[in-house]
Amino acid sequence: MKSFAVTCALAMVALVGLSTPEPIARANPGSERAAEAPGATKDIVTTAVESGHFKTLTKALEAAGLIETLKGTGPFTVFAPSDEAFAKLPSGTVENLLKPENKDKLKAILLMHVVPGDLLIADVKKLKDATTAAGTKVELNHHLLTGVHIGTAKEMAHVQNSDIHASNGVIHVIDKVILP
Repeated sequence: MKSFAVTCALAMVALVGLSTPEPIARANPGSERAAEAPGATKDIVTTAVESGHFKTLTKALEAAGLIETLKGTGPFTVFAPSDEAFAKLPSGTVENLLKPENKDKLKAILLMHVVPGDLLIADVKKLKDATTAAGTKVELNHHLLTGVHIGTAKEMAHVQNSDIHASNGVIHVIDKVILP
């Protein structure tokens, strides 16, 4: 368990600032085959853990039983809430969601942050909504002054960093946790 936590922490360190400026060969959105960016050899979970900015997300993925899923073939587009995003939730919310009896609720919330397919920010900007891995629709907005936002009528998150490539998809860092 400790080695897994260390591995997760290392993957988070690499996530922020790992964006590749070169064009990538990628699958069409919704494709069943993950497309790798040149040099992207680590999966989404490892990439996130190595960045160091997703400790809470990693704990949540582990508690929800989603680690292996997001290490899978993909491709996945993950709108990943940073530790700061989780800190914005009301006091006690994260601790409550991490309890074993809330596993299904936590899993549903986390899957609202995952869209099947490989969507770069340029793709996201063209969409008005997307169906998540939870089967729910999230709204997508692009404003010239404020950037890209994703969420529901209850909560919209701002994309702070985008196009972080992994071997099985792409990560976009968001500033809030999307809630149903």
